[in-house]
Amino acid sequence: MTWLFLPILIVAALASWLGGRALARRRQQGQRAHSRPNQHAAYALIWSLVPALAVLVGAAIFLPSLGALATGAGAALAAVAGALFAFSRIGPDLRARNRVEGWIVGALFVCSAIAILTTIGIIASLVFDSLRFFASVPITEFLFGTQWSPQTAIRADQVGSSGAFGALPLFAGTFLIMLIAMAVAAPVGLFAAIYLSEYAGPIFRATVKPVLEILAGVPTVVYGFFAALTVGPAFREFFNGIGAQLAGGPLDGLGQYLMLVQNQMALVAGGVMGIMLIPFVSSLSDDIINAVPQSLRDGSYAMGATKSETVTRVLLPAALPGVAGAMLLAMSRAIGETMIVTMAAGLAARLTFNPLDTVTTVTVQIVTLLTGDQEFDSPKTLAAFALGLTLFLITLALNVIAQRIVHTYRQQYD
Repeated sequence: MTWLFLPILIVAALASWLGGRALARRRQQGQRAHSRPNQHAAYALIWSLVPALAVLVGAAIFLPSLGALATGAGAALAAVAGALFAFSRIGPDLRARNRVEGWIVGALFVCSAIAILTTIGIIASLVFDSLRFFASVPITEFLFGTQWSPQTAIRADQVGSSGAFGALPLFAGTFLIMLIAMAVAAPVGLFAAIYLSEYAGPIFRATVKPVLEILAGVPTVVYGFFAALTVGPAFREFFNGIGAQLAGGPLDGLGQYLMLVQNQMALVAGGVMGIMLIPFVSSLSDDIINAVPQSLRDGSYAMGATKSETVTRVLLPAALPGVAGAMLLAMSRAIGETMIVTMAAGLAARLTFNPLDTVTTVTVQIVTLLTGDQEFDSPKTLAAFALGLTLFLITLALNVIAQRIVHTYRQQYD
């Protein structure tokens, strides 16, 4: 109910802005003023709106039992008091521009501090709960163990009271799906960027590029449905058909295996994830290739090189650092994907690199461990934080490597 007074405060702030501008014009007539009337108006608006918002936020946090009417009245009183204070200061000598810029700098600093403190808070929570987990499970067992079965029981005599927390199968599944996704996204995205940048006409580029980037706006759950209902059954029928042809022959064992392939497999999840990453790779690579100076192209053509030779011997080497950074960022995006893997690859924690097997990833297990009513004192739940910290460090390392590649091998052209 308190926030119903917000439109009233916005109207009051607008009135303060109009009143401050009119007052500044009247008091500056015939005199040389330091700031413009609009800057005085912004000064009055800030002093009217900020105190009122401070009262609303403070009441909502520290005095939640205070009535809405009392809170709104206090906010309105603060707005009026702030506006009157601003009106009393408005004059030719007031450095309103400096004061307004100071408020803007302060607001930007607060936003930056919130972003930094939020990151620090996330890292601190992951580290704290991960240390609690590693107090129960050795870190060597977590990083190098080959059995993942975090089904610990509440009572000591209950079945499954001792779980296995070897995360190596999760890392293997994550790595396998990421490789498959990049095998699809990297060549298709890069070749699409080269074509759109160097070969496509302006009309075709203006039409196809937005259509291609629409893929980036499709929710991942839609890709998951596509993988589970379309790609998975198609792959299963394909491999089952090959298995039926091989069964009974010299490759009977392989045929029997292919006939048992199901809808969920790493190949399905990785392939669909690669389709999702195509616009990501294509858009970044296209911007990087277009950033190569036109003088390099003209110089290559002047030496008698063809367009394909110019692309392979001039443009790609010049854009290679940026393209490599784009690939590493796409890898980070693939490692963090959850919904597609959940719907298309299954939940089986297997230490395998067979793309036809069902596997799981780190992110899927984090969701599984934290779904439903959980107690945050057991190793089963705390394992999610250890997985999250590991995933954070891996993606951080990939992003740092991408930045180092770009900064180290970037070439400056006149």
